[in-house]
Amino acid sequence: MSDSAERRQNIKITSKRPEAEQGRQRMDFNIAYETVLGKEAGYSDDPRDSGGQTKYGITEAVARAFGYAGPMNLLGLAQAKEIYRSRYWDALQLDQVASAAPAVAGELFDTAVNLGTDQAATFLQRALNVLNKEGSWYPDVKSDGRVGPMTIAALREYVRRRGAEGQVVLLRALNALQGAFYVELAERRSKDEAFVYGWLLNRVEIAASVGGKA
Repeated sequence: MSDSAERRQNIKITSKRPEAEQGRQRMDFNIAYETVLGKEAGYSDDPRDSGGQTKYGITEAVARAFGYAGPMNLLGLAQAKEIYRSRYWDALQLDQVASAAPAVAGELFDTAVNLGTDQAATFLQRALNVLNKEGSWYPDVKSDGRVGPMTIAALREYVRRRGAEGQVVLLRALNALQGAFYVELAERRSKDEAFVYGWLLNRVEIAASVGGKA
């Protein structure tokens, strides 16, 4: 997990705007990158953090997998941006996601940096599978943590049928799954109780739409 201390918990990419606007906002890699970087900046080596040393929200294991061999506190911004693009944005096909549901792309990118791409993709797939009218709108997709053509097709069909309001509901579902994940993680691993309050405060955002319920 890339966040290593409560002081570095970052706020979701989804804005404080009314939710109806969130579904329509523009999103691309540079917007997502700058937003996450602004909240993930700095080096941390908290012994309680299972991710170990991190820089710009990138764990040492991820950095090594991308060929970085130097000290983590010296990881450069250019290298970090390459990792963000390849490891998180491109791996989740977020250009395609953003073309259908911009705020969802930002949400998935933020989640992936914190929890990994497999978990972010699985949240999306699970949510889509319970929002497809028992398979009458589009077939269930395998919750395998990989965003491929079937997941993209399901997302596009969901948005076609549900529109901007549907994107708001999908964002809520993704945040609900993420919040439950944090609670269950802390239940299994007591050391994560040091971080769970901050995670829930800053990384899980379920805002109220105008005239709607939280």
